[in-house]
Amino acid sequence: MSTDLKTEECCPPAKEEFVGPLHGEEAETELASFARALGHPIRVAILRILMKRQECICGELVEELPVAQSTVSQHLKKLKEARLIRGTVDGPRVCYCIEPQALDRFRKLFDATFTTEG
Repeated sequence: MSTDLKTEECCPPAKEEFVGPLHGEEAETELASFARALGHPIRVAILRILMKRQECICGELVEELPVAQSTVSQHLKKLKEARLIRGTVDGPRVCYCIEPQALDRFRKLFDATFTTEG
């Protein structure tokens, strides 16, 4: 029996909007927060798995990663704190999915910071 759920079932659209300036101290702080969350290969791998599967994932993350459940949980906590993923309680487990608006915001901040025009 799979513990995956359709994204609409466990991760409704975000209530929080991901807007703000693309330049200045506030934008730099926000970009640094995203960068810290992405600063470990396991967290990047978690995001890749969630993006690839396009559904909520519970226990399967541990099966796909070369680390213990407790380590996966620590990395999920960091990604959730950075608002890159969301988790929904489904009985005794928490199912996770990507927060697409946060990834879009990260891309915009990154591009605004590191793309030079003309």
